[in-house]
Amino acid sequence: MNGNDIHIALFHPDIPGNTGAILRIAACLGLTVDLIEPAGFDLSDRALKRAGMDYLEIASLNRHTSWEAFERWRCDEGRRLILFTTTAAVRYTAFCFRDGDILLFGCESSGAPEAVHKAADHRLVIPMREKARSLNVAVAAAMACGEALRQMG
Repeated sequence: MNGNDIHIALFHPDIPGNTGAILRIAACLGLTVDLIEPAGFDLSDRALKRAGMDYLEIASLNRHTSWEAFERWRCDEGRRLILFTTTAAVRYTAFCFRDGDILLFGCESSGAPEAVHKAADHRLVIPMREKARSLNVAVAAAMACGEALRQMG
């Protein structure tokens, strides 16, 4: 791996605007997005293209046809899987990120299933106020990537 080889993985994303925004974040920061299908929308959807704007042309996107295909790829690559979830106990700012990490975010409407939680090497939380349910996934991804990149200099 070669300095700042962070990946953002999206498990069954279902809001094209969020996926487009995350692709734009990744393109601007030089990161890769791994999209774990099925997505809840057509990947050629106009909303995805509108949110990603012209950044989609420079974005690095890997599509995985299933969770199992993603897991095979990840294990072959020897990458740590870091799941961001509201049910974790470890704050993302207290975690030591490293080159090659995959920052995984669950489906906007249903999160990540138990099998994904079990496969994760680490589970992290972005602390929120008590009555808040969750952050927008694109905002959470930006915060997570910012902290990982900050730590790696």
